[in-house]
Amino acid sequence: MHDIRLIRENPEAFDAALARRGVEAASASILEMDTRRRDIATRMQEVQARRNEASKAIGAAMGKGDKDTAEALKTEVAALKTELPALEEDERTQTALQNAALSAIPNLPAAEVPEGEDEAGNAEVSRWGTPRDFAFTPKEHADLGPALGLDFETGALIAGARFTFLKGGMARLHRALAQFMLDRQTGENGYMECIPPLLVKDEAVFGTGQLPKFAEDLFRTTDRRWLIPTAEVSLTNAVQGQILNDAQLPLRMTALTPCFRSEAGAAGRDTRGFIRQHQFEKVELVSITRPEESEAEHERMTACAEGVLQALGLPYRKMLLCTGDMGFTARKTYDLEVWLPGQNAYREISSCSNCGDFQARRMNTRYRPADAKGTEFVHTLNGSGLAVGRTLVAVLENYQQEDGSVDVPEVLLPYMGGLTRLVPLAG
Repeated sequence: MHDIRLIRENPEAFDAALARRGVEAASASILEMDTRRRDIATRMQEVQARRNEASKAIGAAMGKGDKDTAEALKTEVAALKTELPALEEDERTQTALQNAALSAIPNLPAAEVPEGEDEAGNAEVSRWGTPRDFAFTPKEHADLGPALGLDFETGALIAGARFTFLKGGMARLHRALAQFMLDRQTGENGYMECIPPLLVKDEAVFGTGQLPKFAEDLFRTTDRRWLIPTAEVSLTNAVQGQILNDAQLPLRMTALTPCFRSEAGAAGRDTRGFIRQHQFEKVELVSITRPEESEAEHERMTACAEGVLQALGLPYRKMLLCTGDMGFTARKTYDLEVWLPGQNAYREISSCSNCGDFQARRMNTRYRPADAKGTEFVHTLNGSGLAVGRTLVAVLENYQQEDGSVDVPEVLLPYMGGLTRLVPLAG
């Protein structure tokens, strides 16, 4: 959500920032709504003041025996009492229209975000690791995985397309990756482990920006709750509607949860393999910070995600997303793209975003600075630390052997119960 005061003060700058995201100018229509709402609010104040004034005047007129004046004032007060509820309803309607219009506008990009229409406009920031030199032609995980327990057929039989059934050592490796990530983010990086709800109310998905614009990308239950597309929704909304103390910040939370996405906005993409699923697991990172600390927190969060890839020995590159490729709520986003030798390409495995006060305004979440009066909106950040399934894909492709087996990365061995290599399942 946007600060209407900033739009009033500099509508040209607001529209210019929207133009960088390829969004049409919106300040004129927003300010027109705002003017109507403020006119109604002013009339309400006038009516209330006149009603109070006239009510007092009735007593004075009666005291003087001026019945005609008193009756005229009573008639006026009655009319004002009738007008006031109508004005209140008009104000509620106008406020709802204005909020709906504001809530449909994406966050404004930070100044350093490059302009671009799509992923082609993203800027590479850095690379880590050297892709392995194979003595054989590496396979894609979709070809390598089925013999090792990555069962696409059974998943599709049970649930349909974009569902997968993991078995044996494959399931153990997936669990090991998730536990390793969670242990690292809590033990080394200071995130507080949480187990949040997987089903949330409308207010929660509105607060983090999935509603109203992206409802088709979500799954909804028959009792009108939403399955979370990421633990960002639950973790960020843990502070919904609160006024936090300065000493509480920054809040850093992490959770390993299933995530559920309809992938309606990605129809036809990555239909083969384990890259894009309706159900997957992810270790999510969320930070709630003071405004002046969010940029540094963004760098820190991204480094926490990078550390997992480095520990696993997976080559990757860090990308600064352009204005046309950023998510709706982000003002600045780094993507980490892991090297997949089977595809001979870098693919996204983590996205870390600074949302500024955009989500905080939608959630009405503030904090009370220690050295100032009043309250301010917090800044919120979220990132993947990491997507477990995509990390599994990266391990399979980068650690595959010519005989079809896959070596387990050294850092995962304590989680594998003595298993050091995935080999084709019997039968």
